Amino acid sequence: MKNREQMNEYIARQEEVCRRNDMISPRLYEEYGVNLGLRDENGNGVLTGLTRISKIVSSKIENRQKIPCDGELWYRGYRVEELIRGLGEEEFGFEKIAYLLLMGEMPSETEYQEFAQLIAQNRVLPTNFTRDVIMKKPGADIMNTMTRSILMLASYDDHAMDTSVQNSLRQCIQLISQFPALAVYGYNAYNYYVNQSSMIIHNPDPSLSAAENILLMLRPDRQYLPVEAKVLDTALILHMEHGGGNNSTFTTRVVSSSGSDTYSTIAAAMSSLKGPKHGGANIKVMEMIADIRAHVKDYTDKEELAAYLTKILDGEAFDGKKLIYGMGHAVYTKSDPRERVFKRYVERLAQAKGRQQDMMLYQGIEELAPVLIGNKRNRNKDVSPNVDFYSGFVYEMLGIPQELYTAMFAVARIVGWSAHRIEELICTDKIIRPAYMSVMEKR
Repeated sequence: MKNREQMNEYIARQEEVCRRNDMISPRLYEEYGVNLGLRDENGNGVLTGLTRISKIVSSKIENRQKIPCDGELWYRGYRVEELIRGLGEEEFGFEKIAYLLLMGEMPSETEYQEFAQLIAQNRVLPTNFTRDVIMKKPGADIMNTMTRSILMLASYDDHAMDTSVQNSLRQCIQLISQFPALAVYGYNAYNYYVNQSSMIIHNPDPSLSAAENILLMLRPDRQYLPVEAKVLDTALILHMEHGGGNNSTFTTRVVSSSGSDTYSTIAAAMSSLKGPKHGGANIKVMEMIADIRAHVKDYTDKEELAAYLTKILDGEAFDGKKLIYGMGHAVYTKSDPRERVFKRYVERLAQAKGRQQDMMLYQGIEELAPVLIGNKRNRNKDVSPNVDFYSGFVYEMLGIPQELYTAMFAVARIVGWSAHRIEELICTDKIIRPAYMSVMEKR
């Protein structure tokens, strides 16, 4: 106890020393033309690589001018809306779209069945892994639990350090298969040891899709509605991939370029994703919605809702950050295509769950927030809801605990990370090393 107090006292003092010696004037970034966050003053990302895996469209050139347009997201030459529409109302698409992103082409029926069978066979974790790794030291942060589990899986792989394309592809497919169990079992252990609740472990069913298995493993009675599984499957597809420049995928490419192994690379991507500015954004939306529910009596009263949203923007309500979470995106301007697709499924699920009133609240925020934000910022830039705006609501309706929200993102995005790792290994043999200018003062 005494040692801890001494450490805390020391750190409290030294923080000020660090702040004094590490502070860099914002003026210097402008003087040297440094693009903070690898984005220029117009919000455009600095070009650092090429990819054939996906494409994001947020603007079009007309008369030599860049004009904002409705967002588009393409997977391997297919618009994501068309991919989801092509699945119909009954088919689950996680495995098929995973094949597309990994292999670069749509599978034939035979190729799809072979791949889906391989995924199913690898869903079960190694013998005693759940007991010896996941349950030994559970924690409240499921992303940390999963990251530790990923690194431990290397100990069960006789070829863990082999970074050949063939071996890396094998490892990626196995991790895609195992991520649902890593997430759900990690939560089950936490729920038992920390929350003092019951723990029931279900083995995955090889005949079911990823979305169905998540619900089956998570629920004590193994029961779920077809519409629940379909909406979750759609959410996973929409979160699978989003270009090479998002923080976790870029991390995947950077670590892969160093020659590191698959397990270390994916663990690094997990560490990036868990940040609240990236994969944790949907949790902030849910916290904000809970705050609005507590302070707005009538969701249908647009004036009352607008007044409270204005308080949030003024920093007088919620967390004081002057942000309406779930609104706007670093890349998309007029609209997020994932949100447009997802909203239709959210409405269906809300109807099935009797949550129409809550849906009205979300729709009201979606209608009012862009206008209020535009007025507050005094500019005409389009602001629209992003995919995180509805994803937390969906997970809540599905009975997925908040501790698993970011983990569900990871269960989907492991596909995109894997595709980018393979592309990096095939196309480049050069470590990613951007420049930093020293502004150190000589003493």
